[in-house]
Amino acid sequence: MDGRGLRVARAALTRLMEPSDLPGLALIRVLGPEDAVAFIAGGDATNATVERQVTQLLSEAGTQRWTGLSEALGRWRPRLVDVAPERDLATVARLGGGLLVPEDGSWPRALDDLELGAPIALWCRGSAARIPEQSRCIAVVGSRDNTAYGANVSVEIAGSLVQRGYTVISGGAYGIDAHAHRGALSAAMAMPGTLGGTSQETVVEDGSGPPTVAVMAGGVDRLYPSGNDDLLRTIAERGLIVAEVPPGTNPTRYRFLQRNRLIAALCGVTVVVEARWRSGALNTAHHAEALSRPVGAVPGSVYSANSAGCHRLLREGSAVCVTDASDIAELAGAMGENLAPEPLAQTALYDGLGTSDLLLLDALPLRTATSVEKLCIVAGLSAATVLAGLGRLEALGLAEGVAGGWKRRNR
Repeated sequence: MDGRGLRVARAALTRLMEPSDLPGLALIRVLGPEDAVAFIAGGDATNATVERQVTQLLSEAGTQRWTGLSEALGRWRPRLVDVAPERDLATVARLGGGLLVPEDGSWPRALDDLELGAPIALWCRGSAARIPEQSRCIAVVGSRDNTAYGANVSVEIAGSLVQRGYTVISGGAYGIDAHAHRGALSAAMAMPGTLGGTSQETVVEDGSGPPTVAVMAGGVDRLYPSGNDDLLRTIAERGLIVAEVPPGTNPTRYRFLQRNRLIAALCGVTVVVEARWRSGALNTAHHAEALSRPVGAVPGSVYSANSAGCHRLLREGSAVCVTDASDIAELAGAMGENLAPEPLAQTALYDGLGTSDLLLLDALPLRTATSVEKLCIVAGLSAATVLAGLGRLEALGLAEGVAGGWKRRNR
């Protein structure tokens, strides 16, 4: 198989399919990337052999609901008009990055633990040549509305971890994520012979890896949130930014939730510094637990709502108490010695919405109405699914039909 053709095919597939689109990932397993693109472009939706093989893979993965190839093609084919893999590859190359695919020797094998849910590819932007192996990566996550206590703890923990040779991975968001990235970068700048010295490449070449990696929910050219623009540019200069969606892709609620599974899978340990009772950081912790990765939680004041999620993890036995980098390093050293507890029940995607409704809600504009056809392309859903979903969202008061189409209802 031609290496360039395979890379171009995987680039195209990241635009055709949403993250964790299990039917799509099964199709790629059955046909291979290049033939999967060709099948989506013009394959027979009634192909019994392909349908049977995809169904078998989905059954083995424990997928409860599978409506068949015809419905899946109805979701993917409207996006063909936007597929331009060579353009996307050129865009990321201009940013100093590239596309990492599972066939590459530098592909992080830790993602294989996601099994069928592993990403199609990773779009990368930065000075680092690779993502370090799982045992050298620690996730530091938490609330966006952190307290001063949470900020201080995050900076201190991240900086100390980098000094011990670990790479800090987080999501580039406001709050704990941003402070973790800053702590990691500051520590690397202060270390002699690393990024604070003469060469940006030293940290890659000496085997310790980049100080920090930001895993994004949108394209690597969309530095989101905008308030962290300078921070994310610094990460690109001294570390690495990665995403499983192509350049130009906007972050959505669904993509944020799927991004969390990558953070958990890439890391040997996930540490939650501050988290409210229903924080998105808990979603990352649950992914880590489901993958049998150790989870650490930093305790806070019993009066602080920002620590309620951490205390919940500790009380339910989902995490162990950690207070500094030495606790976390000890937990990382014990990785694999003990199996994590049974994963917590998955929380609802957004006040009880299913995946297709969540994708549709993210696609609905806030101000001007849009058509069903446009929603099919943006959400990656078939027309029948969009129409049914609009009815459900309207009943819930989340969407409204207006002259010219549909929009999100202001609440």
